[in-house]
Amino acid sequence: MSLSKIGIIFLGIIFIFPLSSVYGHGLGLDTISSVEIQGKEISISVEVPLSFDNFDEKQITITATEDETKKNAKNITFLIGLFHENEMIFRNYFFTSDGILSIKIKPTQEGEITIHGKQDNLLDAWYETESQPLEITGPIFNSGGLYNFEIEVRTIDEPTNIIPDSEVYNADLIVAETTQFWQKDAQNQDVSFKIKSYFDKISNFEYDSEKKQLTFEMPFDWSENQMSHIPVVHEEVHFPNDFDEFLSGGYTGQINGIDLFQSSITVDDYTEKDERIVHFVLLQDHLRFLKNQLKSSEEPLPDNMIFTLSTSADIDFPLTAYTKSEDFLVNLSWDPILIEPDTKTKFVFTIRDGATNQPLRNSDYTFVILQGGKEIHRTTGLAQVGGESEDYYFTESQTGPTIIRFENIRNTGQETEFGIVVAPEFGSIITLILIISITSVIIASKKFSVNLNNL
Repeated sequence: MSLSKIGIIFLGIIFIFPLSSVYGHGLGLDTISSVEIQGKEISISVEVPLSFDNFDEKQITITATEDETKKNAKNITFLIGLFHENEMIFRNYFFTSDGILSIKIKPTQEGEITIHGKQDNLLDAWYETESQPLEITGPIFNSGGLYNFEIEVRTIDEPTNIIPDSEVYNADLIVAETTQFWQKDAQNQDVSFKIKSYFDKISNFEYDSEKKQLTFEMPFDWSENQMSHIPVVHEEVHFPNDFDEFLSGGYTGQINGIDLFQSSITVDDYTEKDERIVHFVLLQDHLRFLKNQLKSSEEPLPDNMIFTLSTSADIDFPLTAYTKSEDFLVNLSWDPILIEPDTKTKFVFTIRDGATNQPLRNSDYTFVILQGGKEIHRTTGLAQVGGESEDYYFTESQTGPTIIRFENIRNTGQETEFGIVVAPEFGSIITLILIISITSVIIASKKFSVNLNNL
C-alpha cells in the first residue's frame, strides 16, 4: 500500500490476550468446579491445544483436584464421551492413579478412532504404563469448532471403589479454526478475507463494497445455562493491509443489528505482516446486554450471532500500552490529532499502576522520540500526579516512521513505546499506526477489563 493512496487517518491497536482465559468459550481449558464425589468436593479441568492446524502430535489433559487439600485426587476412573457437531467421537473408560489423565492425540485425515494403551480388568479402563503411553489416533480434532466432553467419575481413592449412579458433567472446549472467504471489491477484483473463530463455525460471509461493510454468522445458544459459563466470545477478521477500500481509522460493530460498545472492536496492524486484524471481543457482561436487547423485541431469541463490521472515521484516545512486566501502563494522546511540521504537538500521557489502573504520583520517566533508529529528542521528567505532557515541533525533514518511547519508568528500567508515521507531503493528513512490540506489551486478562473501560 503506497502512502499516496492514503486519504484518511489509520489507527491500529494491538491487544495481546492470555489464550486460555479470554480467547473464547472454553478455549484450551474448561473447569468443572466443585462437584461432590462421595463426600468430597473435587474440580475437574479439561485442557486441549488451542488449535489443530496441522497433524502433529497433540495432547488432552484431564485433572481431578480435591478442593479442600488442593491435591490431586487418587485412583480416578473417568468415563469420557467426546462429541463434536452432535456426533460422538468416542466414549470410553480411562484410569489415572495420580489424578492426571494425559492422552496423546495423533490426528489423521481418515480412518477409525483407535485407542492405544493398557486396559484394566475391572471396567476395561484404558491407562498408560512406562512402556505404553495412552494414545488416540484417527480423525479426531481435524476440524475446528465446539467440542463437548461428557465426564463421569466412576472410581475414586481406590481402584475398586466403584461409584454407582455417577452423575454426568460437561466441559465445552473450542478448537480455533481459520476459514477463508473470497469476495469482490468495488473494482470487481477478488479479495481474500479470513475469519479465525475462537467459538464456533462461521458461515454466510458477505462483503458489501458500497457500504464498506461485512457480515458473517455463527451458531450461538442464548440460553442462561450456556451463557453462564461463557467468559468471552472472540472472533478475528483478517484482510490485506493494502486493501485501501476497507482500511479505516476505526470500525463499528453490531450483533444481530444491535450496536456494540466501542471497546468490543479492536484493531491489530502488527501481528501479521501483510494483514490487518479486527477483533470482536464480547465479554460476558456484553453478552448479557445483547441478550436483554434481543429479549426486548417481540421476536424469539435467535439461535445464532450475526456479526456486522463497518468502517468508521473515529479515533479513540487515549491509546494504552503495558510494559513487559505488566507493572505499569501508559495512556497516550496528542493534540492536535493532525500532526503537522513546524506546529507544536503536545503529547499528553498518564503513568498508571498496571494492576489497579490508578495514576502513579511522582513517576519519573524518560521521554524519547526516534526516527530511523536514531534519537531526535530525549528528555526526562517527573509526573507529579501521574499525568504529564511533553511538547515537540517536528520539522519538514523529520518525516516517516517515528517511535514515541517511555524509558526507565519510575526508575525501574522498564519501558514501552508507541509508533506514528509523519507524512507532511499530504498536507495536514497523517497516517497513524500504533506499533506496540509483542516483546514489550502483554495485556493480562485481569487488565483487559480495565483497558476496555479506557477505550
